[in-house]
Amino acid sequence: MPILDSPAKLEKFREEILSHRKQEKPCVTICSGTGCRALASEEVARTLVAEIEKNGLKDKVDIRRTGCHGFCEKGPIMVILPEDICYLQVKPEDIPEIVGTTLKEKKIIDRLLFKDAAGKSIVHESDIPFYKNQSRTVFGNNRFIDSKNIDDYIALGGYSALSKALSQMKPEEILDEIKKSNIRGRGGAGFPAGLKWETARNAPGTTKYVIVNADEGDPGAYKDRSLLEGNPHGVLEGLIIGAYVIGAHEGYVYVRQEYPLAIENLGIALEQAREYSLLGKNILGSGFDFDVSIQQGAGAFVSGESSALMTAIEGRVGEPRPKYIRTAVSGIREKPSNLNNVETWANIPFILNKGADWFTGIGTKGSKGTKIFSLVGKVNNTGLVEVPMGTTLRHIIFDVGGGIPGGKKFKAVQTGGPSGGVIPEKLLDMPVDYDEMTRAGSMMGSGGMIVMDETTCMVDIARYYLKFLSEESCGKCVPCREGIYQMLKILNRICGGKGKEGDIELLEEISGVVQEFSLCALGQTAPNPVLSSIRYFRDEYEVHIKEKRCPAGVCKSLISYYIDPEKCQACMICARSCPVQAITGEKNMVHVIDQEKCTKCGTCIEVCPQRFSAVTKLSGEKVPAPVHQKIKVRK
Repeated sequence: MPILDSPAKLEKFREEILSHRKQEKPCVTICSGTGCRALASEEVARTLVAEIEKNGLKDKVDIRRTGCHGFCEKGPIMVILPEDICYLQVKPEDIPEIVGTTLKEKKIIDRLLFKDAAGKSIVHESDIPFYKNQSRTVFGNNRFIDSKNIDDYIALGGYSALSKALSQMKPEEILDEIKKSNIRGRGGAGFPAGLKWETARNAPGTTKYVIVNADEGDPGAYKDRSLLEGNPHGVLEGLIIGAYVIGAHEGYVYVRQEYPLAIENLGIALEQAREYSLLGKNILGSGFDFDVSIQQGAGAFVSGESSALMTAIEGRVGEPRPKYIRTAVSGIREKPSNLNNVETWANIPFILNKGADWFTGIGTKGSKGTKIFSLVGKVNNTGLVEVPMGTTLRHIIFDVGGGIPGGKKFKAVQTGGPSGGVIPEKLLDMPVDYDEMTRAGSMMGSGGMIVMDETTCMVDIARYYLKFLSEESCGKCVPCREGIYQMLKILNRICGGKGKEGDIELLEEISGVVQEFSLCALGQTAPNPVLSSIRYFRDEYEVHIKEKRCPAGVCKSLISYYIDPEKCQACMICARSCPVQAITGEKNMVHVIDQEKCTKCGTCIEVCPQRFSAVTKLSGEKVPAPVHQKIKVRK
């Protein structure tokens, strides 16, 4: 292992790495993030290694196990460099053909390529619309780096920003550059990172801490996990620079215990950085000492809040503290503590290398740089999307995401996680930045973006998020603990067909109290899903209450399943599949659903052959009396 105890040695080592890497030598990269691992990318990689050895190509082809490429809908993903050939949904049985046809004969396998809406095959990863319509500044290096090999990061210019910071800049100069860039926190609140750094730097005391917030608890969000899994050194480099500016010699990465791969790769990265003298004592010969510990969270959503997270690091229950004293002044063990999100830290090396002017040239007036979103839900292309701030929702959902599957109609998008809000179709051309999303009744959050189509019930969605927040509230303050619970009771009543006049106004009234008097951001933002859904979809609430009907056919208490005697062909499939034996009927006899027994699970409508479509979902309509008669055979 080289000891990189000076900027000159770091640069010399980078040159050595590059000199040994022949550009013309094929390199097969395989996405090894959590998403692709769930789709057998580990087996794909093992099969590839064996097949390459079998064909005598071990010294002629490199294999690189990279982090998440982002296009999770199409994993496992394989990209062959330098040609940029992209194969999607690769299976172990495809490997012999890939080695024989593409690596040996230099021919393309069409069936593994991406097909656009017109059915045209696209060979290169950079030409696929999902990637082509993005601007992958922070996330882009994931596809070139083996997260378990520090040399890959160094080869791409890694730690050059740290070298510049420690050898060419004073802490005050770095702070000025960060403030000038106006980078805002990527974890949700959007507070200017430079001002937070300045507060911690100027706070009295010699012991100070810097923390990476990787407690990503929003349903649907996973961009922090993928950054830590795929490029932990990018986050670590930003953290060391921040520590140097603030005057901290100890740091923490607070990461969810549910992220084992991120924890594993981060642990390896820390050890390699220490071995290279990029972490620990006298970093790069600068005289600056700094080290990092990993702190695993226990799965509490509230621990993503800054003061609760710091309380958890201290070994106590993760509960928020009153904000009359900022954590930047009195945080961990009452010492000045600076907390930033994973994505925020990952931006720092780019700002130092390219300059604040470059960063401010991207985005909107109040929101600079790019932003990574986890695009999931009712959208054709799910995955991680990085776009400049100010990009419209329409571009993200339809140009990058490929629109809504099955010809369904777009209804809304939930942003900002459980504390965010729903944004309707009429705001699709809204530029996505901190201020616009707040004005729309939502928030940036940690980057979750859940797309919903016409089959989504907005009252049920509000109920889902309130249930989550009610369970995750720490219970320390009455407005949050009791307010969310009472709102959830009202929503349960509405979805259960027992809503009454005045419920909507009561929800709005309780929301105001919870927002105004809750101790931390969990409670203060908890009413957002309810208020935004009332704001844009009040008619759905009114239909639930006045007509006892769920327009989307989601709320079980307001729907029934009915077999149309004119369409039933007595195939017995629904009767055999019903988990509670609520369907009766014999061969050549129309089947009937016993409404008393039916649990409204929807199995019958799922298994009914499409050519018959005999099972119908009713909402608010009276179920016709059962008809026991012989079937009318279709011609």
